[in-house]
Amino acid sequence: MTRLLRRIGRASDGATLVEFALVAPVFFALLMGLFDLGQSVYVRSTLQGALQEGGRNSGLESGSLNETAIDDYVRDQVQAVTGSARVEFERLNYRDFSNVGTPEDFTDSNSNGVYDATECFFDANGNGEWDTDRGVEGLGGANDVVLYTATVTYRRIFPFWELIGLAPITRISASTILRNQPFSTQDVRQAKQICPPSA
Repeated sequence: MTRLLRRIGRASDGATLVEFALVAPVFFALLMGLFDLGQSVYVRSTLQGALQEGGRNSGLESGSLNETAIDDYVRDQVQAVTGSARVEFERLNYRDFSNVGTPEDFTDSNSNGVYDATECFFDANGNGEWDTDRGVEGLGGANDVVLYTATVTYRRIFPFWELIGLAPITRISASTILRNQPFSTQDVRQAKQICPPSA
């Protein structure tokens, strides 16, 4: 009996199978995570490249006539990589590069450094409200600076993230900022001062 127990203790038959069973889940999870990361990088790269080309085409005089075709081109490039991804577009135009993403000017009457609803402001985009971004929607005109943004929403192809409790849907955004060609004289923009009744 003692000899039999010694033989069983020294036996290594089936050890590889047990080791593989322990290592395989970690290996496959790591592999799926790397594939998912690779897909995300590829989608972002494809989106950025297509957006750059779309932005250049938008800056032409014919850009406003071809806006839908330009968006369709970017969407087609992304969907060639991600299948049925949803792609949403936004265009904001500014007079020059220094205005991109800046809030509208206001009179800081209480010197607290933030806009309060009772303070006067200069309505740069013509919507009658104070905004944290003075951009005007659309392509703008000649010599205007355009911030062209696309947001892609798609379902991950590997179920790895659901297994660890993360969302199966991911969103990627990319932007490009380009100046429209000088096909005409740039329009003058006048910011109208608006003061609330209580100001």
